Amino acid sequence: MTGTHGSLPPSTVVFDLGNVLIGWDQTGPLADRMSREEWNQFAAEADFTSLNTASDSGVPVKDIIARAARNDPRHGEVIAAYYERFDLSLTGPIEGMAELVAELKASGLRLLGLSNWSAETFHHAPTVAPAINELEDVVVSGREKLVKPDPEIFRLLCRRFHLVPEQTVFVDDLATNIDAAKKLGFIGLVFTDAQTLREDLVSLGIFAS
Repeated sequence: MTGTHGSLPPSTVVFDLGNVLIGWDQTGPLADRMSREEWNQFAAEADFTSLNTASDSGVPVKDIIARAARNDPRHGEVIAAYYERFDLSLTGPIEGMAELVAELKASGLRLLGLSNWSAETFHHAPTVAPAINELEDVVVSGREKLVKPDPEIFRLLCRRFHLVPEQTVFVDDLATNIDAAKKLGFIGLVFTDAQTLREDLVSLGIFAS
């Protein structure tokens, strides 16, 4: 079976990184100081989601810490500790994905990454999940000052690597990002686990069944 998006099968697979190639757990950096419940309460009070998105958007970590501290000095202290120990938020490679990346690369497909990630902490990722090093390149939101699901980061990806969206598979664990990619013509696959992704790729003609 060949890809159903146009006359040519997909030639490129673009991976999100967090919780696709590498596990991320925001409670990890302070797990020895706060229970998961305590972290969740803190995250709600400090609006950690907003702070994390700002970091992914390219706001310097020092400014993120200052922003948190403006609301409550303790919030600033916790966020500072989070970034000091950021590597502890990375839980390791996602099961089965290193093997899948290796197979895709061996088959001749072009492999790229597109990740919402701070430019200041991204260097930890390839160390924890070496499969990231097998990708041709990674577009990191914090470097570009654009974040998914903004269509502009997908357009940047296409320009930089001369991609044809209709021949490009985009894999992400968040449906909102997949929806944004699909609107631009990408073949979008919501990631749940390596086996399901393999089956989805078989259905697109990338792997033999």
